[in-house]
Amino acid sequence: MNVCFISLGCDKNLVDSEVMLGLLRDAGYSLTNDEAEADVIVVNTCCFIHDAKQESIDTILEMAEYKKTGKLKALIVAGCLAERYKEEIAQEIPEVDAMVGTTGFDAVVSVIESVLAGRAESAFRGLNVLPLPDTKRVNTTGGYTAYLKIAEGCDKHCTYCAIPKMRGEYRSVPMERLVAEAEFLAEGGCRELILVAQETTVYGVDLYGKKSLAILVRRLCAIRGIVWIRLLYCYPEEIDGELIELFKTQPKLCRYLDMPIQHAADHVLREMGRRTSREELESLIAALRREVPDIALRTTLITGFPGETEQDHECLKDFVEKMRFDRLGVFTYSKEEGTPAAGRKDQIQKKVKVRRQKELMHLQQQIAFENADGMVGKVLLVMVEGKLVEEDVFIGRSYMDAPKVDGYIFFYGQDEYMSGDFVEVEIMEAKGYDLVGRAK
Repeated sequence: MNVCFISLGCDKNLVDSEVMLGLLRDAGYSLTNDEAEADVIVVNTCCFIHDAKQESIDTILEMAEYKKTGKLKALIVAGCLAERYKEEIAQEIPEVDAMVGTTGFDAVVSVIESVLAGRAESAFRGLNVLPLPDTKRVNTTGGYTAYLKIAEGCDKHCTYCAIPKMRGEYRSVPMERLVAEAEFLAEGGCRELILVAQETTVYGVDLYGKKSLAILVRRLCAIRGIVWIRLLYCYPEEIDGELIELFKTQPKLCRYLDMPIQHAADHVLREMGRRTSREELESLIAALRREVPDIALRTTLITGFPGETEQDHECLKDFVEKMRFDRLGVFTYSKEEGTPAAGRKDQIQKKVKVRRQKELMHLQQQIAFENADGMVGKVLLVMVEGKLVEEDVFIGRSYMDAPKVDGYIFFYGQDEYMSGDFVEVEIMEAKGYDLVGRAK
C-alpha cells in the first residue's frame, strides 16, 4: 500500500509530518513521492495566514482529482486547517475521507486503516494534549539538516495570531526525549540541528519551573556528530544574559538569532499584544551586537496592522534603517477570524499594506546588499547543500543562513564535496543576497 505525504506550512508542521511518516513506515506502508501511484494521500495543512489557508485548500482539491483515476483510495487531511475548519472541510470537500487534528497526528495509521475498512474515523483530541509517539521519524530534509521541535503551542496570545486556537497552550517536550531524538538524528548523519517551536526561548518553564533552553542547548552541544545548532523563533522579551552567554561559550551554537519583532511603533506593539517597546528592542539589539560581535540577526515584521498610520510606518522604516538587520522578512497583516485584531474597524486597505511592505523590503534590500558587499574577502565555514553540475559550482550556507529563508553561498572547489560536508570558503563576490567564493 503506497502512501504519498504532502507537508505544507512551517518547519514545525514538517516535524509532525516526519513523525507521521515514521509511524506509517513502522506499520508497513510504502512511501512514495508520486501522487499518481499513491493508494493513500495525506496532506498536512497550514492556515496561519490567508495565503497559507488557500494553498492548503488548493492542494487538497488537486489531490482529490486522483480519486478519478481509480488508484487513490483514501484522502486524509491533517494539521492546522483540519483542526480549525473540520466542519467546513467535511461539508464542502466531500472527497476528504478523514481528518487528523494537530494533537491527533499519532493516530494517523488507525485513521487510514479506518478509511480503508469503510469506517472513516477522524482523530481529534483536546488542544493541550502533547502526542509523543514511540517512533523514529523520517528525516525529509536531506539527512544532514534536521529540525528539532522542542515545544508545542503558545501562551503569548498576540492579538493578530490564531495559533493558540489551532495548537493550544505552550507545552514543552521533555528534555530527555529531545536529547534522545537528537542523538538518533546525529547517528543518521545530521550535522545541523535547528531548534523550533512557536517560541523557543521559554522552553521548559511548564515542565521545570524555569526557562531551560540554555540547559538543553548545552546537552545538545555535547552530542557527537552535530556541528551546528541553530535557534529559531526567540521572542525578544525572553532573551536574557544566560542565552547571550551561550552564544559566547558554545562553539556549536551558530551566532545566528531569529527574533520576531513584528513592529517598532510603541502603540502598535501594545495593540498587537507584544511585550516590548522600541527602546527595549534597540537596547537588546545593541547588547547582542556588543556581546556577540559576529552575530547575524534575523527578524520578521508585520505591516498594515489595523490602525497603523503613515507615521507608524515611517517609524518602522526608521527602525529598520537604524538596526540594519542581517536578514528580514515583511508580511502584510492577515485578518484571521476569531482574533481580537480581526474585529477592529480600522482595517488597512490591501493596496496600502502592499505598498508599505514593498517600501520596507526595498529598504532592507539595500541594507542586505551592502552587508553582502562587506563579506567580500572574509573566510566562512560553509555547509555544502549540493552542486550545480552544469556550472561546476557548489551550493552551501554559512552560519548566517538558515535553510529556505536566507541566502546561499556559491563556491568553486577542486575537490568533490558531498552534501553535509563543511568547507572553508573565501568570499570573492556578492551577488544580491547571495555570495560567491572559492574553497580554500
